[in-house]
Amino acid sequence: MKRQPFLIAIVLIFAAEIIALIIFAVHTPELSQDSVAVNEVVQSVTQDFNKLEEHNNFTSLDYVVLDVKGNILYKTKSGLSESVNAAVMHRDTILDITLGGGAVGKVIIYNEGAQTLQTQKQTVIAVLSVAAVTQCALCVLYAYYLHRTVVRPFNKLKGFAERVAGGNLDIPLEMDRQNIFGAFTESFDIMRSELKKARIAEAQANASKKELVAKLSHDIKTPVASIKAISEVGLAVTDSEKVKANYTQIIGKADQINTLVTNLFTATLEELRQLTVKPENISSVRIKTMIENADYLKSSTVTDIPECLVLADALRLQQVFDNIFANSYKYAKTEITVAFVKAENVINIIIEDFGGGVLEEELPVLKEKFKRGSNSANIEGAGLGLYISDYFMKEMRGGLNVENGVHGLKVTVTLRLSGKI
Repeated sequence: MKRQPFLIAIVLIFAAEIIALIIFAVHTPELSQDSVAVNEVVQSVTQDFNKLEEHNNFTSLDYVVLDVKGNILYKTKSGLSESVNAAVMHRDTILDITLGGGAVGKVIIYNEGAQTLQTQKQTVIAVLSVAAVTQCALCVLYAYYLHRTVVRPFNKLKGFAERVAGGNLDIPLEMDRQNIFGAFTESFDIMRSELKKARIAEAQANASKKELVAKLSHDIKTPVASIKAISEVGLAVTDSEKVKANYTQIIGKADQINTLVTNLFTATLEELRQLTVKPENISSVRIKTMIENADYLKSSTVTDIPECLVLADALRLQQVFDNIFANSYKYAKTEITVAFVKAENVINIIIEDFGGGVLEEELPVLKEKFKRGSNSANIEGAGLGLYISDYFMKEMRGGLNVENGVHGLKVTVTLRLSGKI
C-alpha cells in the first residue's frame, strides 16, 4: 500500500459522503398532494358512494373511504391509514364526502411523501455506513502498513543500537530493501560493519601492545635481575660500609624497576572496569527471548525453560549469549542445542554445538584476553568474546564454564536464582 493511493481513496470516499449529504439536504421530496387528482378522487367516490363495490380508481393516488361511524367502505390497497387518527399521524389528506347537503363519510388519501422521505433517509444512511466502514477498513490497513514499514523497522533499529552500544558488532541488522527504510537500515549495517573492522583493528593493536609490553618486560627484567644478583654478591663480600650502602641502594632500585615493569604488564587488564554491570531480578522467560535474539541464523534447538526469577543484567546477558552464538557460527558452523537445568540456587543454561570442540590444552586459556583456539585460523576475531562474557557473568554473581562436550564445545552459563545469596 502506497501513501498516494490511500489518500486518494480517503478523499474520494469523503467526497461521496459530502455529495450524499448535499443531495439529501437539497432534494426534498414532494409532500403535497396533487390537487387535481385529489378532486377526481372526491368526485368519483361521491358519485359511487352508494355502490362502492363497483367503484374504480382512475387516479395515481391510494385512498380509503369511511362512513360517518368510521367503518371502512372501500380501500385501494392494504397498508393504508384506516382511521382518522392514523391518517393524522401519517399526515394523510382527509376530506368529507357529502350527499344531499350532509356528510356521509370521509375519504383518506394516502400521503406517499413520508414513505419517500423515509426511503431517502435509509439510502443516505446506508451510503454513509458503507463509506464509514470502508474508511475504517482503509485506516486499519494503513495502520498495519505503517506498523510493518515504520514502527517495526524502528524497533529493530532500537534493539540493534542497544547491541552496538553494548559492544556486540557480530549480529547483522535484518534488512528489507523493498522497505521505505531499506537504504536507511543498510547504512546502519554498514556502520556496524565498519565499527566491527575498527574494533578488530583496535584489538589487534591492543594485542600488539601486549606483546610489546611482554617483550619489553622480559628484556628489562633480565638485565635488572643480573644487576640485582651482582649487587647482592658485592654486598655479601665487601667490608666497606659505604660500598654496602651503595649496593643496598642498587638492589632497592632494581626491585623498584621490577615492580614498575610488572605494573605496566598488568595495566592493560584494568580497562574492563569501565564496563558497568547492574544485576536485577528478571524473569526466565526473557532468557529464552534473549537466546532467540542471539540465534539470528535459527540454528538452535531450545528446550523449555523453568519459570523462575534470576539475578542478571539483561543487556550484558544478551551480550554473553550473542558472543557464544557468534563463536559457534564462526568456528563450528553446526546446529546448536540449548538446555536448561535448574538446581537449588542456580539455573544452568547449557549451549553445545557439534563442531568437535577444541584441544584440551587450549580450554584453560579460552577465557583469557586475546586468546583463541587453533581452529580460529583465517577467521576474523579478536579473542575477547569469552573474556568479556566471563567478566560479565562474574559481575552478575554467576559463572561461565567452557569445556568439550559429547559433540563439540559446550558453554555453561550459570545464573543465580533471585533471592539466593
